[in-house]
Amino acid sequence: MADKSSSNAYWAANIRLIRLCLIIWALVSFGFGILLRPMLSGIAVGGTDLGFWFAQQGSILVFLVLIFFYAARMNKLDREYGVEE
Repeated sequence: MADKSSSNAYWAANIRLIRLCLIIWALVSFGFGILLRPMLSGIAVGGTDLGFWFAQQGSILVFLVLIFFYAARMNKLDREYGVEE
């Protein structure tokens, strides 16, 4: 990254990615697990209702998927902006 505009573009893309991941994580953990749990209670998953599953298992699994997604996407951004390790 040679110039300031390239550096600003890199960090803007990084912040957009972080916001996207945080919104997905909040929606799944807080939204599906707490706020929308009554609406999801009629759907059975693995012997329990979907709202409980999101609160106990789903949010953790989505968080793990987000970690790998973030790492892969940041590697791609690093290559695009020439700051890879």
